[in-house]
Amino acid sequence: MLSSKSAETVRATLPAVGAAIGEITPLFYEKLFAAHPALLRDLFNRGNQANGSQRQALAGSIATFATYLVEHPDERPDAMLERIAHKHASLGVLPGQYPVVREHLFAAIAEVLGDAVTEEVVAAWDEVYWLMANALIAIEKRLYEAAGTPDGDVWREYRVTGRFQETEDVATFVVQPVDGDPVPASRPGQYVSVQVRLADGARQIRQYSLSGQPDGGLQFSVKRVAGDASGSPAGEVSNHLHAHVHGGDVLRLSAPFGDVVPEESERPLLLASAGIGCTPMIGILSRLAADGSARRVVSVHADRAPAAHAFRAELRQLTEKLDNATAEVWYEQPESGDAGNDGAAGNGGGAVTQHEGRIDLSRTDAPEGTVAYLCGPVPFMKAARGQLLAAGVGAADIHYEVFGPDLGL
Repeated sequence: MLSSKSAETVRATLPAVGAAIGEITPLFYEKLFAAHPALLRDLFNRGNQANGSQRQALAGSIATFATYLVEHPDERPDAMLERIAHKHASLGVLPGQYPVVREHLFAAIAEVLGDAVTEEVVAAWDEVYWLMANALIAIEKRLYEAAGTPDGDVWREYRVTGRFQETEDVATFVVQPVDGDPVPASRPGQYVSVQVRLADGARQIRQYSLSGQPDGGLQFSVKRVAGDASGSPAGEVSNHLHAHVHGGDVLRLSAPFGDVVPEESERPLLLASAGIGCTPMIGILSRLAADGSARRVVSVHADRAPAAHAFRAELRQLTEKLDNATAEVWYEQPESGDAGNDGAAGNGGGAVTQHEGRIDLSRTDAPEGTVAYLCGPVPFMKAARGQLLAAGVGAADIHYEVFGPDLGL
């Protein structure tokens, strides 16, 4: 891992680099996109660049990796690396792009920190960078090979064979390969990247969770993202898909990727989601129902109102198919008379209980040995994680999926 000499230098300079990372990362992206404008147009998420979340995620990953190397010299943060590698693989990131990032990142570091960036400092942080980059390259190589795309070309054309409006703002797209070959293997909880050509010619990419398993195809669901008063821009790709993509149209999709996949075991399973975070959970439930799983499964979902709850009927139907499953839904604005039990009675096999107000996982049964999966807005997942920890669920048994850059890093 990190050499002892470099470890001393990184330990000494980490506070300065950490304090300046908020200046370094915007400058890095400015330099990168000035030299390679196609990266912003066709690879990076322009929305995440506009709201700054991608910059925060990059800063977090670098600082976390460097800190981990210093504090745990014989280990590396594999969970963080796996998550980044899956996202990179879904974009088709290749080894040759890492030197480009290194060039502009170190130019930004030198410009911000000035004379403090000595040859010794550059050598130490160069070691950190390449330890992280080479680890990611190795993981991505393995992911590409497992996906049947060893050259990193993860993209295929798919024709839209079905479109379903789940709610006013959520649409589901069913697609099949244009070439007629079988769809790639996927695991419940994974996502695909979808690339579209926008009006200005940009080929923007977004990731969407697989929300079902149609025969011979893939299914993903998209929530239309509207801009807000805080300055967050409207979702370019989500609005394009809602407005312009219908049956018969062709989309470019990546192979499925994603590391937040339920382990195959008999341990009790808790699936907690909010809003559009229900999509991977529905995908997981679909697989469990198809397999006739006997696992104890508790699904918990929070939403603004029943009309905004995508896959509401599917949640009930899938829960009913599982012999040892229950579901709870929490609505901030329930419809009149829309409270209480919404499914079969009893402790399993389809009981769906509704509540009014904000979700409270401390009131949810979490049997000993429960492994939990969370998906939804970051504030929801932070609160849910705290409630589950307080309820006795182990920290190592709480997993989460984030739509967008993982600021938890």
